[in-house]
Amino acid sequence: MLSTLRSIVQEVNTATDLKSALDIVVSRVQQALGANACAMYQLDSSHSHFALCAARGLKEEAVGKVRLKLSEGLVGLVGSRAEPLNLEDASSHPNYQYFPETGEEQFHSFLGVPIIHHRNVLGVLIVQDEERHKFDEDTESFLVTLASQLAVVLAHAYVTGAIKQADRAGRKKYVVFEGGAGAPGVAIGQVVVTYPPADLDAVPDKKAEDVDEELKLFNQSVRNVKRDIRAVSIKLSSNLGVEERALFGVYIKILDDNALVGEVAALIKQGQWAQGALRDVINQHVKAFEIMDDAYLRERSTDIRDLGRRILGYLQEKQLQKREFPDNTILMGEELTPADLGLVPKGKLVGMVSLRGSRNSHIAILARAMEVPTIVGADLPYKQMDGLEVIVDGYQGKVFPNPKRELKQHFTAVIKEEKAMEKGLEALSGLPAETQDKYRIPLRVNTGLLSDVARSLERGAEGVGLYRTEVPFMMTDHFPSEKQQREFYRGHLEAFAPHPVTMRTLDVGGDKELPYFPISDANPFLGWRGIRITLDHPEIFLVQVRAMLQASEGLDNLRIMLPMISNVTEVEEALHHIHQAYYEVREEGFDVIMPPIGVMVEVPAAVYQAREMAQRVDFLSVGSNDLTQYILAVDRNNSYVADLYHSYHPAVLKALRSVVNQAHLENKPVSICGELAGEPGGAILLLAMGYDELSMNASNILRVKQAIRSVTLKRAKELLEEVLQIDCADAIQHVLNKALSEFGLETIDTTIQVSRS
Repeated sequence: MLSTLRSIVQEVNTATDLKSALDIVVSRVQQALGANACAMYQLDSSHSHFALCAARGLKEEAVGKVRLKLSEGLVGLVGSRAEPLNLEDASSHPNYQYFPETGEEQFHSFLGVPIIHHRNVLGVLIVQDEERHKFDEDTESFLVTLASQLAVVLAHAYVTGAIKQADRAGRKKYVVFEGGAGAPGVAIGQVVVTYPPADLDAVPDKKAEDVDEELKLFNQSVRNVKRDIRAVSIKLSSNLGVEERALFGVYIKILDDNALVGEVAALIKQGQWAQGALRDVINQHVKAFEIMDDAYLRERSTDIRDLGRRILGYLQEKQLQKREFPDNTILMGEELTPADLGLVPKGKLVGMVSLRGSRNSHIAILARAMEVPTIVGADLPYKQMDGLEVIVDGYQGKVFPNPKRELKQHFTAVIKEEKAMEKGLEALSGLPAETQDKYRIPLRVNTGLLSDVARSLERGAEGVGLYRTEVPFMMTDHFPSEKQQREFYRGHLEAFAPHPVTMRTLDVGGDKELPYFPISDANPFLGWRGIRITLDHPEIFLVQVRAMLQASEGLDNLRIMLPMISNVTEVEEALHHIHQAYYEVREEGFDVIMPPIGVMVEVPAAVYQAREMAQRVDFLSVGSNDLTQYILAVDRNNSYVADLYHSYHPAVLKALRSVVNQAHLENKPVSICGELAGEPGGAILLLAMGYDELSMNASNILRVKQAIRSVTLKRAKELLEEVLQIDCADAIQHVLNKALSEFGLETIDTTIQVSRS
């Protein structure tokens, strides 16, 4: 059964369109199970009916004609219940409904299983037999397993079809794809798909602008690969036997064979660009080899894919040089990275869409800092969207491809409203973050780039609550020297003086990597990261602390913060290194003072030892993003569980209050530098809890300042006590939204009712 399952899935993956894929499924399942009939019912685009879309053993003319309402018949029952149904005599079931056009009157046994993707039922797969019997457990398990494997394939095929419908000239259709709201705002622009180098599976579809040029580029890339293979063969000839050297000859022969190269050229001539044509042909050949019974021939699929990657590398090298970015670029990709953002010329990036990640992944945090409307965890066929005009709604987490005129008019008006609100907030930049009953709290900024400085100061930031020192480390291809680090740090310390600048020591690992310092972790978020790395490498830690101290000379506004602390031993060891660096720097002639040292509370262990931590350091700072992740056991980069990550979860709020209470018992100040501090509702709750300062992206400072100036401390504490009695995060969010409205705080509403025709 496992072999059959693998074979069916591989065959489905080779299908050129949805209809072919469904025909393969019903044909191969009927054959594998020896059933009299097999059929597939698909949920239509209106989500109101199941339609018979493929069948074997039923009358062919019924395909495309038989339709059932969601609760109609046995198929509707399987779909509405989202669970298998195994019957010995289908006609005796109260939900049975007979459709004479199918010719299924002779069938008695019935087994139906739902096809589900991300909790949504896409269709129902059924098998039927003339003989009265229940299908055995192995058959039911096989069908359930197959349905789960097919779900991703079918979901992709459905959304691809939706894009093609929306792209028909003169017949633009209302289509919307949903994801998570990563960064607020609205953008209207043209999609540029980004993809990792030499990854065949990531290559998007794109029409060839110049067929002759694409052919020329492809043929030159093939010649380059042949040259490389011959050069390696000659270089290694003295160390290899005759059989091993023959493998290089096989590679050359494959490239000389007109089957593969000729097929790519044929697709290019049909209008596909060289990279996409290469991807299609290589994948087709790879899948053909993978389903072969002979083990030796199956292994040849690796050779084909390797050749494809080599050719693709040369194609991308040339085509990257010619790549152009429109003035209104919407960057789209499977998993966007800071490096991808660097490809877009300054001033041209207006929006981003990433298939992976969540609202609290680092790309979303960076997007909010850059004020670029962004959607994360989007389920859409990005490979087919290069060059399309789209609207990105970063408030609702929606993408509208090929928008109709009324949609563009609506969202253009929203953009104007955003600008008007932003202008209205500018008047607050010189005012303090002070409640109506005169309670004041400093608002600081989270930063890592000098380009953030001017914007932060313009909006009234009173220093830096989190300086991400890993940013300078990511900007080079080696560990920056002590002198280089000192220059980085000095720029920020000078810019914000006399306000404090809180520098977090190197925090890599998890989802933050250095290309020259690889970290291999099976579970990176619970692995070697943050202070764990720097304590294991004191040479890195000491150089960084020395650079910070030297940079602070004459300014005395440095604060040092330790990330990912989980026990007091780590604090004591880090303090020992910091004091060592301090005395070294003083001996070298730098006139510096010992800066305040703080600990980041990011893991549950630190929550329960907050008082003990506070006894050893000068301040605490809560990293609410990671703390929420660890308390809820939710990977904040995983779109599958993104809806479980909620900053207003009751457990998170109770942990936040506990930290500030424990620290204050030791008369130590507590700040918070996670994304929660940058939300108006979150800022009001944190103010009420007693946090001494809030730190956020520069883009959020004025909104948070407006929220604080709209309430009294007394009303904020009443609101906090109210939400702490609620046991549901969504209900807490609702109460906060209602309160913000009562305080007169404006929000952007992008909701629109449009015709889907």
